[in-house]
Amino acid sequence: MAERMSTVEMLERLVAFDTTSRNSNLELITFVQDWLAAFGIDSTRVDFGPDKANLVAVIGPQVEGGLVLSGHTDVVPVDDQDWSSDPFQLRVEREEGRAYGRGTCDMKGFIASALALVPEFLARDLKRPIILALSCDEEVGCTGVRPMIDWMKDNLPPVEAVFVGEPTGMNVVTAHKGIEVMRTVVTGHEAHSSCTHLGVNAIMAAGEVIVEINRIAAEEREKANPESGFEPPHTTVNIGLVSGGTAKNIIPRHCVIDWETRLMPDATPGVIPKRVQEFARTRLEPAMKQVAEDAGISTEIVNAVPGLQHEEDSPAARLAMRFAGANGCHRASYGTEAGLFAQAGMPAVICGPGHIEQAHKPDEYVDLDQLAACDAYLRRLAEYAASD
Repeated sequence: MAERMSTVEMLERLVAFDTTSRNSNLELITFVQDWLAAFGIDSTRVDFGPDKANLVAVIGPQVEGGLVLSGHTDVVPVDDQDWSSDPFQLRVEREEGRAYGRGTCDMKGFIASALALVPEFLARDLKRPIILALSCDEEVGCTGVRPMIDWMKDNLPPVEAVFVGEPTGMNVVTAHKGIEVMRTVVTGHEAHSSCTHLGVNAIMAAGEVIVEINRIAAEEREKANPESGFEPPHTTVNIGLVSGGTAKNIIPRHCVIDWETRLMPDATPGVIPKRVQEFARTRLEPAMKQVAEDAGISTEIVNAVPGLQHEEDSPAARLAMRFAGANGCHRASYGTEAGLFAQAGMPAVICGPGHIEQAHKPDEYVDLDQLAACDAYLRRLAEYAASD
């Protein structure tokens, strides 16, 4: 039997693994597998490429009604951020009541609490299983969790609820926006910059597309519903990257626009990129093709994460409010794997330690009292799992 760790001690171990999404997470996964095995718990890797893996472990009986604790193991980069200390070495400031390090808030704090409490889970006579589900590559579009969800559907009995431990200040979040990530590629025709009549300027055409995207964003703001519980209370549109051109005296042949929408949960996916493509087809391409037949504009959805619809009466919401001692629920404008679990028929909710405002920035931290609150939340969850 392994020696027990406190949640803070476990968090120190987890933060020390640099699981930035571009890196492998296998060292962390192996550590967790070894930790669980020391307590007699088998776990299953669900591989995601040669150097990434998800991990599923069932604690308790293999029966219906499992309670899934879902957390992602990857973190965002620290490049060009001004940290006060090593981001991959936990720094605990007891007087401040904070623990600093990359991933402390988003979301290794939740994983640390779940792992540290494994001995307590085992000490109970569980009537329904507690299922640990650790995923990879959430920060780059919830890509790793998808094969893990498929594996769980194929290999586990139906679960009662999924609890995603993203930072919510231990508030219960029952809805979040969806995400669509698009790439618009503009193909022009090169010529000398003095011969504009012989070329098709891809950057200038992209500028027209950008204006249209901005126009659509303004329309969405006009549809805002202040009673929705979201902030902002409407679908948002953002252009994140624009690249193109070769030199100032060459009419550019290529320009690429990388952009995204954060959709209200009841919005129809695909509508906004379709509008942009139709605008390009009818308003821009005819003139472009008069100069060069191969000129054109294409918009592709490169990734999509479904939103989570609010269902206050779902078992996940009811149980999470009970475990958190909450009287109400909240909404989130960011995306999580909860929408994917719900889409797969597993009721999901979000509740975890820390606040999203503390994530992704230099000197990321989680409050120690948030970790204590998460411990209490998971102990109540375990009590329920042991009840008849």
